Amino acid sequence: MSPRITRAWGRTFASARGSRNFRLFLTGQFISAIGTWMTFTATSWLILTLTTGSGTALGINAALAFGPVLLLGPWGGVLADRFDKRRILTCTQGTAAVVSLTLATIVFTDVVSLWMVFALSLASGIVTSLDNPARQSFYVEMVGEGTLTNAVSLNSAAFTGARIIGPAAAGILIATVGMAICFLIDGISYLAVLTALLAMRSSEMHVQRRSTRERGHLAAGLRYVWETGALRRPLVVMAIVFTFVFEWQVLVPLLANRTFHAGPGAFGVLSAAAGLGSFVGAILAANRNSRPSMHGLGVWLVAVGVTMALVSVAPTLPVAIVLMVPIGFFAMSFMITGNTMLQLEAKPQARGRVMALYGVVFLGSTPIGAPLVGWLAGILGARLMFLAAGALAVAVAVVVLGSRTGSRVTRDDLTVEPVAALDGPEAATA
Repeated sequence: MSPRITRAWGRTFASARGSRNFRLFLTGQFISAIGTWMTFTATSWLILTLTTGSGTALGINAALAFGPVLLLGPWGGVLADRFDKRRILTCTQGTAAVVSLTLATIVFTDVVSLWMVFALSLASGIVTSLDNPARQSFYVEMVGEGTLTNAVSLNSAAFTGARIIGPAAAGILIATVGMAICFLIDGISYLAVLTALLAMRSSEMHVQRRSTRERGHLAAGLRYVWETGALRRPLVVMAIVFTFVFEWQVLVPLLANRTFHAGPGAFGVLSAAAGLGSFVGAILAANRNSRPSMHGLGVWLVAVGVTMALVSVAPTLPVAIVLMVPIGFFAMSFMITGNTMLQLEAKPQARGRVMALYGVVFLGSTPIGAPLVGWLAGILGARLMFLAAGALAVAVAVVVLGSRTGSRVTRDDLTVEPVAALDGPEAATA
C-alpha cells in the first residue's frame, strides 16, 4: 500500500482509530441501523398493503413518527445538556427495541390494523425525540472536538451503509417470508448498540460541561441559537430543505409502486441505491479536512435539486435506480456539512439544545412536509413531486450562494449565553 493511500486511510478513520468508545458505538450503530432501515422499508410497504396504496396514509404515518420530535425535541435537548448522555441512550434504545418487537408480534399474529401501525409510529417518535439530541451531542464526548467532523461522517457512513443492506434485505424478505421478520430482526439488532454503550470506558470520555438545573434553559437555548448567525442561517436553510425536499419516505415507495408499477423488491433497490450514494458521500466527507461553510451547503443543495429533477424524467426503473445514487451522495454531503457546522459553532454546554433543534428541522419537519407531499403526490404523481422538490432545492441554493453572510463568527466571539450559570464551576459537574 502506497504512503498516499495509507495517509488517506488514516484520515478517513481517524476518530475510530483514536477512540475505543467510538469504535464500539460505531459498530453497534451500524448493526442497529440495518434493522432500522428494514423496519422503515417494511412499515412503508405494510401501510401500502393495508390501504391499497395510499400516499396520504404514508404521509400521516411519517407525521406521527416524527411529530413528537417537533414538539418534544427541544426538551430532549435540555435533558441531553443536563444529564448523562450514555444513560439516556441506553434507556431510549431499549425502549425502541420494545416498540419494534411489538410491531413484529402483531404482524406475526395477523391482528395488525392501520391504527396499530400509527400508534407504534407515534411511540417510536416519542423515543426519537429524546434519543436524537443525546446521540447527536454524544460524539464529541467520545472523540473530542479535534476529530468531530470525521466522527460525524463515519457515523453517517455507517448509517447509510446500513441503508444499502437494510432496504434490499427487507425487500427480499417481504417478497419471500413476509414483513414480520423485518420487525423482529430490528428489535433484536438493538442489542448491539446497547452492548456497546454498556462496554464503554468512562475514563476515556471527553467530559463536556453540562448545564445547571435552573429554569429557563429551553428559552435561553432558543434565544442563543436565533441570535447567533452562524447557527441560525444553516438551521433556516435546513428547515426548508428537510420539510419540503427530503421527503424520501413518501416519494420513493410511490415512485416504485405507482410510477413504475413495481413491487417491494424495486422499492428496496431504489432505497438501497440512494443509500450507496450516501455511503460514498459520508466516506469522502470523513477524508476531507476543510471546515464546513454556507457556500458548501449551497453547492451541495444545487446538486441535490438537479439530480431530483433528472429522476422526475427517468424513462425506466433501472435509470431511476442509477440516478438515486447521486441523490444520496449529494444529500448526505449536504447533511454532514450542516450537522458539523452546528456542532463546531455551538458552545459545549448548549450543544445538546442546538442539536435538538437540528433534530427538529431534520425529523420534526416531516409532520409538516410529509402529509403535504404525500397528498400532492397522490394528485400529481411522484414524477412531478420529484421535479417540484428539485426546483425548490435549486431556488434555495441560489439564495444561499448569492447572499453575503459576512465573516464567520466563532463561538468564542459570542456575547449571548444560554444562561449565566452555564459558565460557573458547578456547571461542569451538574
